[in-house]
Amino acid sequence: MTERQKSPAEQQSADVVILGAGPAGLTLGNILHAAGIDCVVLERADDAHVRTRARAGFLAANTVRVLERHGLADGLNRRGRPHGTCEFRTEDGSFRLDYGTLGRRELHTVYPQQDLVTDLLARYLDAGGRIAFQAEAQTVRDADGPRPTVTVRDAEGRPGLWRARYVAGCDGRHGAARRSLPPGTRRHHRDHGVTWLGLLAEAPPSMDAVGYAMHPDGFAGHMARTADITRYYLQYEPGAPADAWSEKRIWAALDRRMRTDEHGPLHHGRILQRSVIHLESDVVEQLRHGSLLLAGDAASLPAPAAAKGANLAVLEAELLAEALIDELRRGDSRALDGYSARCLAHIWRAQEFAHWMIQFLHSPVGPAGESFFHESMRRSRVESLRTSRTHQDWFAENYVGL
Repeated sequence: MTERQKSPAEQQSADVVILGAGPAGLTLGNILHAAGIDCVVLERADDAHVRTRARAGFLAANTVRVLERHGLADGLNRRGRPHGTCEFRTEDGSFRLDYGTLGRRELHTVYPQQDLVTDLLARYLDAGGRIAFQAEAQTVRDADGPRPTVTVRDAEGRPGLWRARYVAGCDGRHGAARRSLPPGTRRHHRDHGVTWLGLLAEAPPSMDAVGYAMHPDGFAGHMARTADITRYYLQYEPGAPADAWSEKRIWAALDRRMRTDEHGPLHHGRILQRSVIHLESDVVEQLRHGSLLLAGDAASLPAPAAAKGANLAVLEAELLAEALIDELRRGDSRALDGYSARCLAHIWRAQEFAHWMIQFLHSPVGPAGESFFHESMRRSRVESLRTSRTHQDWFAENYVGL
């Protein structure tokens, strides 16, 4: 019986128990395992779901550097595509920014997150890393002591218990790590009042750029994923279910908002996946609570307007791995003591830019006078980005960087 087939109760101890097999958890697991740290990943989903759950696909230059530094970038270097252009379509015309030639002159790498996760998982398992699928963490106990425990249930509902020296909560906003935070933990939350319908279409990209369209009907976005798959976003009716619109209505809205009568047609195709995304942001302070440490979406949830989530997750995983290696191998706790402050500096910068992007892309809703003021401000921001090299350099640095 392999490690990943065993019941949670059969393997009960590791120096580091990692909750969640997303980008944060698997990057952390790979780095720790390569350094000889005894670790295990607990994942509530099964193997197939982990490899196929679709998420963002734009990796920042620093994310690629982190993965390359630890020998985890073979797949994205072979199959990822460099990208450095945005196109903005507005009521006042369109313009393009070759952001890869601006600011720090850095590019994104387009590589679907499920492909990255598949790569990280394969590397971890091939190296002998331990992982328990369908092992859903319930609670983290005794995090204020030297030997925290994680209670789990497997797919048949059987309980298990894992003992650790440290628990890394990489299991998202609604996972056991967040549920186990002590009373009084600060959670900063912002509801941006905007809902998107996220779509994966079986259609080749229609633009050689990331497309952002601002339209009186609402925002629309176009993001290439592969040669045959395109990610689209539509500003959507709050509270409406994901299947409320027919495919015909979706494509009509995309054509209209992307102004295909002015800029050329979109490639239509079958809608493979749709989801409702309510744009929210939140941050937990602090990210360390005794032996429980947070990373990825468990630490912060940036609104998806700026594609920061996976990039923050990989950055935080490297910082946490290095801190745990210092502590467990060398008895040096300085990096672990400073982990929260280092990550939060990056998190708040990403949050600020995501907030700016939301205000930039969406027309406000409110009383007529207030809406007119904010809409005029938004159009002024668009014009500044179109004409000011200083503003363009600022955008490029923040769009790609952390």
